[in-house]
Amino acid sequence: MLDNAFGDLPEWDLTDLYAADDAPELARDMAWLEKACADFAATYEGKLGTLDAAGMLAAVQAYEQIDIIAGRIMSYAGLRYYQLTTDADRAKFMSDCQDKITTFTTPLVFWSLEFNRLDDDFLAGLLADSDDLARYKPIFDRLRAMKPYQLSDELEKFLHDQSVVGSAAWNRLFDETVAALKFTVGGQDLPLEAAANKLSDQNRAVREEAAREIARVLGQNLPLFARVHNTLAKEKEIEDRWRNMPTPQTGRHLSNHVEPEVVQALRDAVVAAYPKLSHRYYALKAKWMGLEKLQVWDRNAPLPMEVDKTVKWDEAEQMVMTAYADFAPEMAEIAKPFFTDGWIDAAVKTGKAPGAFAHPTVTTVHPYVMLNYMGKPRDVMTLAHELGHGVHQVLAAEQGELLSSTPLTLAETASVFGEMLTFRKMLDGAKDQTERKVLLAGKVEDMINTVVRQIAFYDFECKLHAARADGELTPDQINDIWMSVQGESLGPVFEFMDGYETFWSYIPHFVHSPFYVYAYAFGDGLVNALYAVYEEGDPDFQSKYFDMLRAGGSKHHTELLAPFGLDASDPAFWDKGLSMISGFIDELEAMEA
Repeated sequence: MLDNAFGDLPEWDLTDLYAADDAPELARDMAWLEKACADFAATYEGKLGTLDAAGMLAAVQAYEQIDIIAGRIMSYAGLRYYQLTTDADRAKFMSDCQDKITTFTTPLVFWSLEFNRLDDDFLAGLLADSDDLARYKPIFDRLRAMKPYQLSDELEKFLHDQSVVGSAAWNRLFDETVAALKFTVGGQDLPLEAAANKLSDQNRAVREEAAREIARVLGQNLPLFARVHNTLAKEKEIEDRWRNMPTPQTGRHLSNHVEPEVVQALRDAVVAAYPKLSHRYYALKAKWMGLEKLQVWDRNAPLPMEVDKTVKWDEAEQMVMTAYADFAPEMAEIAKPFFTDGWIDAAVKTGKAPGAFAHPTVTTVHPYVMLNYMGKPRDVMTLAHELGHGVHQVLAAEQGELLSSTPLTLAETASVFGEMLTFRKMLDGAKDQTERKVLLAGKVEDMINTVVRQIAFYDFECKLHAARADGELTPDQINDIWMSVQGESLGPVFEFMDGYETFWSYIPHFVHSPFYVYAYAFGDGLVNALYAVYEEGDPDFQSKYFDMLRAGGSKHHTELLAPFGLDASDPAFWDKGLSMISGFIDELEAMEA
């Protein structure tokens, strides 16, 4: 526990993974992994077409065990690094682990390539002969979706080996650069997370100072960030071209197990709704703040009637746990060890990675949640969100390592639902109209940030990758692409300060996971539609909901949503989700009448 202004903040206890970076168990697992990968290749390479159902099941289970051990090692190395990204020893340890595991697993590259060369009828026969093997069909379907895009065995092995000095190296350069940045606000040197937090300060002068300082520091580092984005976009274009991927987004859609037309329907529905969502809300906010125009430092500003409230950690824990327990006691039980057993790292610390996440680690251990807790009501929502991921990951672990992993589009389901439960609990407890208004406005802003902002991010990425295909992009060209989506999404009430055009440069998703961002909007829209079903009083909702989470990656989104009478391929589905946001804005407008 770390004692600070917000109470005793929990820190990770990573010993459930390994006791230390020199633990004998870690050395043992690394040695086992090297041998297991070599043995797997010696046993199965060139022979998949000769296996019967029992032999194929043994191969899949051996592969799954390798996945668990490699995942356990990299989870430990990664989490330890995120706690202190400026520590050279931790960075070296993670990099060395990655190098070794990349080398050890190179012999496994044949697996997916050879599997995809199997005849359809042969594979169907194996699945018909064994229910245990048939359970893995969703994994096989995803593997075989890549069949048209795979390269020769030799090229696939080259790409696998080369990744540590390719995208992984550029990712690390980006992470370490961002973690080392210092922003001077109010005479204090702050890391990015703490400086960005000042953009929601009660004092407008503080917000402006923070925005201009963030712009100044990003501007100084812009050539490096432009180089990172240019290189990664070009690397992606080369690999996509060799694979004959029809669009830069194809790989993400395949990994998300979602059809391009479903994503397009989502994107189009959100863009069409900009005027009734963000444009309308921010015009209302400008009125509340007594301003003709909003500046970028007003976007996440507290409302004038909002009390600058600090929420202590134990209060935050109680709020979230009560909301979870009221929905289903089982949900609170699953969440409990996160607080009691060192599964959360909450404090803001110099060198700690920014942001928040829930890392599933491996199905034989448990997830870990990282926060940068600053005591704001929004931080309570972040806790509810990441804890929702954690609950989802615990439940999905029942599927085993290969089937537990949920596509990004569905991975946000439990997190956004947990947030909604906590929000409704706080709204029900509002003491008066003013508090209700503040809570509603905060929720609308979060939903706009999740839906409108993330779809604008997606459009930015689509435009950036399209432009990069025509040649190297200057920092100014990337800035122009960024600004082209900002005005459209935020609306006419905004003015943009000089320097705001650089704010694309610190967003990690563009670097780590191209086109990831639409998953947030997908998840929010899906949960809003789900929550509408819950509010309509479906008596079996809780059991259907837990079944959905337990399914992990074993079912397609159409199968998961069918019990609730929902279909994401229907454009009206997205309108149903967006209408919840516009309904909240209607209520806020009615309060003005």
